[in-house]
Amino acid sequence: MKELFQNRVFRVVIAADLLQQIAIWVRNIALLFYVMEQTGSDPVAVSMLTVIEQAPIFLFAFLGGTLADRWNPKKVLMTSDMLSAASIAVIMLLIAGGYWEAVFAATLVSAIVSQISQPASVIIFKKYVPESQVSAAIGLSQSMMSLFMIVGPMVGTLIYSWLGITYSLLCLFVLFGASALVQTLLPKMSKPERPADSRIWQEMKEGFRYVRANRNLLLIAGAFSLIGLGSGLIHPLDVYIVTDRLQLDKEALQWFYALSGIGMLIGGLTAAAVADRLNTRLILFAGIVFLSISIVVEALSVWVALTAAMRFLVGIMMAFMQIVLSMLLIKLVDEAYVGRANGAISPLMIGGILAGSALSGFVLKSTTLIVTFGISAAIIFAAAWFCLGLTVPQRKQPAAGQESVVQTLN
Repeated sequence: MKELFQNRVFRVVIAADLLQQIAIWVRNIALLFYVMEQTGSDPVAVSMLTVIEQAPIFLFAFLGGTLADRWNPKKVLMTSDMLSAASIAVIMLLIAGGYWEAVFAATLVSAIVSQISQPASVIIFKKYVPESQVSAAIGLSQSMMSLFMIVGPMVGTLIYSWLGITYSLLCLFVLFGASALVQTLLPKMSKPERPADSRIWQEMKEGFRYVRANRNLLLIAGAFSLIGLGSGLIHPLDVYIVTDRLQLDKEALQWFYALSGIGMLIGGLTAAAVADRLNTRLILFAGIVFLSISIVVEALSVWVALTAAMRFLVGIMMAFMQIVLSMLLIKLVDEAYVGRANGAISPLMIGGILAGSALSGFVLKSTTLIVTFGISAAIIFAAAWFCLGLTVPQRKQPAAGQESVVQTLN
């Protein structure tokens, strides 16, 4: 861990991520509350924010990954934050002119540019973080995201309550601008070499061929899809566990989410410390099996303490699995295909979650709460068998060139 924090590239990336996480939660909460105020809490308008956040994942994830593979990753990160800051400035002017609907554009622009900046960050990790430190780097990054799942809504609510929409947007402008400024400290990076006649659609096809030809990536894609589908099937129904099974008020749901967030924080920190020394295939298999069992236990439980304990443990295991899978992707994928591989696989879990969420109400009406959770558990259990087929490469020593690069950056 000490060696990781001596890596200047990692310090810069994690500092920029911190600023971006604050900006994302200020944006999420401020725009949500503002839209509710402007529309009288119209559920259609509120739901549109979620749609605008999620839609670019499907429309731009693979394209964004391809562009990240083609372009200079440092410039991609800086340009993405500068575009976000510029869009916020324009939207502030539009709101001042009475066009409050412009807030939807703020969410859309931020969601689109993130589909390019996220794979660019992975490319930088692949290039500048030694393989032995990848799990720690991803674990710390995931832990920070988990921490903001807990404190982010509070930070966003406080800023909006104190400052209102105009100054909340000004905070976003400053945060995105500061993130771009921090990223100027990254080392000079060259644009990846491409054939002179290379075209973006050709490279997208090459990316799909690369994923299809890699058995490990196909297995991970299958596991992602099933975990997303199973999780999505029950995610909208969590409130019924609280009200029907535990006989609590619906407001108590927030505490179970908080427990899950704390579990994810602990799981991320634990994975950062030990994941690289464990059997990746068995960890994934055991984690997914535990997740499926915990879903059944939650559905059957009528004891608050048991349900709370399971939610906490599930948070730990989910963070652990996400980090191990992300670490495995970085290890398995050639540097030239990192963006495209992430762009092809990452949306599958989100797609599964959305598909499961769309079906959850119909399944619950046709069956019972326990049966619905049982179906979810069975789907997730099936994902565990994909993990047993993985061929995990042994850790390689850094090549002489990479080792010299890392030493130069420390």
